[in-house]
Amino acid sequence: MRDWTLPLVEPGRPEITLAGWGHSRFGKLTDQSLEQLIISVTRQALESAQITAQDVDEIVLGHYNAGLVPLAFPSSLVLQADDDLRFVPATRVENACATGSAAVHQAVRSLLAGTARTVLVVGVEKMTDAPAHGVGRALLGADYDLAGQESGVGFAGLFAEIAKAYFERYGDVSDAMAKIAAKNHRNGMDNPYAHLRRDLGYEFCATVSADNPLVAAPLRRTDCSPVSDGAAALVLTTATAVDAARPRVRLRGIGQANDFLPTSRRDPVAFAGARAAWSRALSSAGVGVDDLDLVELHDCFTIAELLLYEVIGLTEQGKGAQAIEEGWVYRDGKLPVNPSGGLKAKGHPIGATGVSQHVLAAMQLSGTAGDMQIPGAGLAGVFNMGGVGVANYASVLERVD
Repeated sequence: MRDWTLPLVEPGRPEITLAGWGHSRFGKLTDQSLEQLIISVTRQALESAQITAQDVDEIVLGHYNAGLVPLAFPSSLVLQADDDLRFVPATRVENACATGSAAVHQAVRSLLAGTARTVLVVGVEKMTDAPAHGVGRALLGADYDLAGQESGVGFAGLFAEIAKAYFERYGDVSDAMAKIAAKNHRNGMDNPYAHLRRDLGYEFCATVSADNPLVAAPLRRTDCSPVSDGAAALVLTTATAVDAARPRVRLRGIGQANDFLPTSRRDPVAFAGARAAWSRALSSAGVGVDDLDLVELHDCFTIAELLLYEVIGLTEQGKGAQAIEEGWVYRDGKLPVNPSGGLKAKGHPIGATGVSQHVLAAMQLSGTAGDMQIPGAGLAGVFNMGGVGVANYASVLERVD
């Protein structure tokens, strides 16, 4: 049997440090182009890492696009941030909603291979320039059955079917989903980058109303992440870390797993590919879920967060609601989940999401998360997926004092 576990922290293997980062605000950014977003976060990341463009050996750009913007060849836009980036190898990667983490993991492979010592990773998406039907069509390009079709509800319809299947098998968890939405909206209040910075409260999230209609039953508007623009950037390096006031953050483990694309070939509520990726990341890091201090995970819809409670091992399968009902995933719980507000409140600019998750986890571990800060955070998990649990990426990040 193939062994997909890759230990990252062991004698003789260079440590991979998250040396610096940049992050834009997420939202409807009509005043910023794709190029401007890329340039801004790139410059932030270089400054944060205390390096110059001449130190960068490789660039990886995560950008889903699928027709959201006309430019389909944006990798060299990163070079616009500094003339000294000219001639640096730059590659665009894409893996649906896991595009950002795909870019991070691609950089990791170059670092492990020794073909680069310092890699700049940028994730970006401009979604709000496209009309609503264009956004829906672009996103459905990540689905085997609906690619190329028009849909008024897009991926919400797919996750509504997941919710229905879960309800049928384990019981209605609409109340728990409303609590997840309320939690993440409250957390988003403390995130200066978040698209939706409103504490909506449980009652609003639990009630179908004119302001919170059903988008695709049983999913209410508050069960769905917004359409957002935004960008984030990371500097990953095996070079000797620059002395800095903040603690060093290193990558301790990674895992990736792809599942079958056709929905008919997957149990809709098992998220088996997600389990495989998460298990590989924990094995790579040599840790268990109980060792983690926080997790940033892929809550594109509240039913996804609930299912992922089961995937990451917080509860048994079919009992995900227990994690929110008993308070385990709140900021003061035993494992805070999405202290950033998650995709639900922070926003979900496709190509930027996975990079953003790594940035926000690194901020927590370096003690620079501001009002989002989880006190004493030393070990963080990140989980990002593309499609309905098809492309799955997990990482474990660690503070090194």
